[in-house]
Amino acid sequence: MTFQKNPVSVRLFAKLMQGVIWLQRLVGRSMPPPFRLMQIGSAFWQSRALYVAACLDIATILGDKPLSIEVIATQANAQSDGVYRLLRMLAAMDVFEEISPKMFKNSALSNYLRTDCPKNVRAMILMHNSSAMSRPWFEQLEAGIRIGEAPFKIVHNQDFYAYLDADAEFDALFAQAMDSVEILAGDRYVNDFDWGRFDRIIDIGGSKGSKTLAILQRYPRLTAVVIDRKQVIQLAVDYWKDNADADLLSRVRFCSGDFLESIPAARNNKDIYLLSTVLHGLDDAQCTQVLRHMLTAIAETGARIAVMELVIPEIHADLASAAFDMQMFMATRGKERTLSEWKTLFAKSGLMLEELVHLKSIGKIMILDGYN
Repeated sequence: MTFQKNPVSVRLFAKLMQGVIWLQRLVGRSMPPPFRLMQIGSAFWQSRALYVAACLDIATILGDKPLSIEVIATQANAQSDGVYRLLRMLAAMDVFEEISPKMFKNSALSNYLRTDCPKNVRAMILMHNSSAMSRPWFEQLEAGIRIGEAPFKIVHNQDFYAYLDADAEFDALFAQAMDSVEILAGDRYVNDFDWGRFDRIIDIGGSKGSKTLAILQRYPRLTAVVIDRKQVIQLAVDYWKDNADADLLSRVRFCSGDFLESIPAARNNKDIYLLSTVLHGLDDAQCTQVLRHMLTAIAETGARIAVMELVIPEIHADLASAAFDMQMFMATRGKERTLSEWKTLFAKSGLMLEELVHLKSIGKIMILDGYN
């Protein structure tokens, strides 16, 4: 019996995304090659302009009403000419809207930079463009490619996750940014997979547990355990006590742990382990280590493992997937993987891919069991 739900709408979504990718490539190929190369070569101008607008929190300043450049600059504690030229550039990209000379309002895009927007991605913009994350791209990407080392480690002299442990402020920003991943991916994992076949979710490396709580809201019979680093779990507990219903929280436990060391044992075939965007941050040896812990945890109970990740096409990868993979190269020893690469990892770990569940999202859910 399949775990897939909504198969028709999922297939339609996939066709739509293929069309969007084709159109994007068509636009790029229609430009004169020198102009297209110059456009790509200066793309960082756009990301830096967006970053500064997020730093100044201009979208929140604008709120629901248009404001003059002078008012925006005063509230942002910035110089008006610079703010005007920044917003004019961003408005040309449909981030903000100029409604009359030097008068701006939020657009459909910039609304998602507002701190009062529940689905804002401001933390993701700030994190990716921070000094900690941008310096490796600008300073050591070539060196990293030449010697096969993560540029992040070359710049900071430590692995990405060790850096998180040592820098509480950046760790908190990273945790906020990871919440944005769910906004980008949507909540289709809740509806396009049959979680109702299970009684308990064990969310490994689940950060704040947002994905698990969304599933629990949809399936009132489910309970869950969320496991992550100690400081992440404490942040989760503090956050949810003020932002979630008490009845919902009564169905979930937050526990600190290290999935590289051990995984809690399954009780029966009504348990499912969730590994969401965890393995892409690890190299093959670390992935195998975690997956073997998973195999030990499920033993012969019949429990399942749900690995939610990108699955890159074997050839002609789309820009988003390839870009995410380069980000993993920059920061970690991990990578985004093709289906054949995932299957190789599973086989090395004594696990078997039972089903590939498609979502109306950029990710997929790979269901594993231990009966190899």
